[in-house]
Amino acid sequence: MNTANLQLEGLCMAVAALTRLLVQKGVVTADEVDLALHRAEANLTSEDRQAEDMSPANRNAVVFPLRLLRLANRRLNQPEPSFAELAVLVGETKRPYNDQM
Repeated sequence: MNTANLQLEGLCMAVAALTRLLVQKGVVTADEVDLALHRAEANLTSEDRQAEDMSPANRNAVVFPLRLLRLANRRLNQPEPSFAELAVLVGETKRPYNDQM
């Protein structure tokens, strides 16, 4: 596996752990985290961004970390999932873009 992929895997899991801690400490709610991640994804997949000539595969790659973190956030009351478990769930919940339909 590419070293950069491993670094991103570690970074995603670190952010997921920090997010879990912030929610547990009452700094933010799970809903607030979800909304922030949803807004970031919406910004990255907006029609303006799609006009930047980015392929659907590249758009999916760009939003992958956000989708993974949203799924990790939704599982706060469950044991911490592994990166592999979350990655599978991201793949199962991919939403098509207009040019993929």
